[in-house]
Amino acid sequence: PFDMEQSAGQRRPREDDDGDAGEREHQEDRYLPVANISRIMKKALPPSAKVARDAKETVQMTVSEFISFVTSEASDQCQRQKRKTVNGDDLLFALTTLGFDNYVEPLRLYLHEYRKKPEVKRSKKFDNPTPAAMSGNGAVAGFQGGLP
Repeated sequence: PFDMEQSAGQRRPREDDDGDAGEREHQEDRYLPVANISRIMKKALPPSAKVARDAKETVQMTVSEFISFVTSEASDQCQRQKRKTVNGDDLLFALTTLGFDNYVEPLRLYLHEYRKKPEVKRSKKFDNPTPAAMSGNGAVAGFQGGLP
């Protein structure tokens, strides 16, 4: 069970919370689709491996919470600078502030390459980093297939 927490100003219900079912549904709307999470997880595993439902749901909640955590910090940075739009540099700043320094440089390089592409090409999906692209310290060292 996960505990009550404040995240970006929203309340997360505990499993034993007597809260309204509608509130739980609203909270679940914040999560990334479990099918997408499952697909990403399976890419990191041998073909014969399976992922339990509770593992998928745990990762689903965790990555969704992580995104909210980083975005909230980036938003705070924007508010301090009296800006309304969160950009990639704000997210990199937030990652540094929150202690995720190992991820900043590879993501900075990725952002730089992304910004070099014409606007029309940006709308295409980027390839996902693979587990093989992870360096020993956990930072993304490269991206499979590069940019579109």
